[in-house]
Amino acid sequence: MIRRFIKYYKPHRRLFLLDMGASLLVALTSIVYPIITRTMLNDLIPNQNYRGIVVFGTVLLGIYTLRMLLNYFIQYEGHMMGVRMQAQMRSDMFRHLETLPYRFFDTHETGKLMSRMTNDLMDISELAHHGPENVLICSISILLSFVYLCTIHVGLTLIIFACVPLLAAVSLALRKKMHRAFFKSRVSIAQINASLESSISGIRVTKAFTNADKEMEKFEVGNREFVEARREAYQSMGQFHSSTTFVTDIFNVIILIAGGLFLYQGKINFGDYSAFLVSINLFLSPVTTLINFMEQFQNGVTGFERFLEIMDEPPEEDAPGARPMGTAEGHIEFCDVSYAYDDAHPVLRHVDLDIPRGKTFALVGPSGGGKTTICHLIPHFYEVSEGSIRIDGRDIRGITRDSLRRQIGIVQQDIYLFNASIRDNILYGRLDATEEEVIEAAKRANIHEYILQMEHGYDTVIGERGVRLSGGQKQRLSIARVFLKNPPILILDEATSALDNTTEILIQEALDELCRGRTTLVVAHRLSTIKNADEIAVVADGEIVERGSHAALMQKGGVYATLYRQQFREQEGA
Repeated sequence: MIRRFIKYYKPHRRLFLLDMGASLLVALTSIVYPIITRTMLNDLIPNQNYRGIVVFGTVLLGIYTLRMLLNYFIQYEGHMMGVRMQAQMRSDMFRHLETLPYRFFDTHETGKLMSRMTNDLMDISELAHHGPENVLICSISILLSFVYLCTIHVGLTLIIFACVPLLAAVSLALRKKMHRAFFKSRVSIAQINASLESSISGIRVTKAFTNADKEMEKFEVGNREFVEARREAYQSMGQFHSSTTFVTDIFNVIILIAGGLFLYQGKINFGDYSAFLVSINLFLSPVTTLINFMEQFQNGVTGFERFLEIMDEPPEEDAPGARPMGTAEGHIEFCDVSYAYDDAHPVLRHVDLDIPRGKTFALVGPSGGGKTTICHLIPHFYEVSEGSIRIDGRDIRGITRDSLRRQIGIVQQDIYLFNASIRDNILYGRLDATEEEVIEAAKRANIHEYILQMEHGYDTVIGERGVRLSGGQKQRLSIARVFLKNPPILILDEATSALDNTTEILIQEALDELCRGRTTLVVAHRLSTIKNADEIAVVADGEIVERGSHAALMQKGGVYATLYRQQFREQEGA
């Protein structure tokens, strides 16, 4: 873990060395004040050397001016180094998240991932800056204090440093407890962020169902867990600080007693004893700094551990020898395909499908039967458990994922639009498209005229998830995006099921235009929309139970005919 942490210093080697050099000079200047104090007490003041007093004071003022500038450099440039390292880690994490498979996001909440990318990395940044700096300054200060205190009185110095093992033992004993407590605290913070993200995203549903009290109740559960986790963290931190502070206070008692005895016995003069009392802070200050640094160290280490948990997740990788696809013709085959999210829950069992190039193939059946899973397997979002999926005769496992997905356009029921302009959302289909191509795609999706009526036209920002648009407008915008992509294979996953009948007719016209000349897989809830499909398959409990044209399936009088007549009766009743 240390080696992986150190690699983030490499791009900032020069700044790091300058920061450490400034820290070294700050540590060296700390020895000046006690040296001058001792000289004044033993020489300048008793001998009434006022000129020497002024000279020494002036020198000390100059050194402190230099120290001020060095501290500014350390605080500003050192922190900026930490921020840049934090930014690099955040970029690495985001880049890695982009490579992770669908399965990872099925089990990890957005809010928790955001917590790792913000709160955790902030503490890592602080550790990156203060860690080496504190260790260097404190180590040098302790070493210098030992040498200098020995020049005053070896006996008193050895007594002080003999107490160091006691301080180290107390620190080590309590450090592990602090580590566990702070890790638990981070988990609780991530939980609160996840709950908050979920509640805010669903605020319109909460208001519609007047369930604000329920959301508050759910939030308070996480809030109480957070309070309890922080209580444990602060309890362990309190034990750590109170115990270590008590040990350093004992140092002062020992020095007071031992020094008094040495002074009484004439083994040290009053000037040296006074200088020793002043200089003991040379030792106690860095020790106290290291003690206080332990909290920051635990925060940073636990944050980096959680960062590595994400970075160590295996990315979505192409199979060895996988090659780009080129332009697909669109012939899709499922060859004895089975799939399970885990061993206990099979979703598809021995599915065989053959969808010729340019044909429209519809999937119908009860919810949870496996229709959407079939759609997700074609772009290789998940790995099949058994069997194979072929496009134009090639197993998709032998095709690079990016090149495969460029050949597939997907229009889903749940449209995701970015909080950006209409133009940017359409351009997401093909980022290098021209303005004319964007407008043509909007026209083909029957939304161009509506866009022109908006105050800022194509520059209109549509809000988070397209909140400023109606359901039909969102759907047409997503269709325009696919028109711009212009893929040979199209997947429509219940693309009109959430729309009213009038809007559905308008959208269906755009979809019919979109499907023309493409191999199309349609998942439909309203069976009236897929009557003209070249072939229809009924999926139930992960299996294909019926397949054929609309007329053939109606004549057969099986599951499809029953579902169709039931929907027809419901529509007649309505």
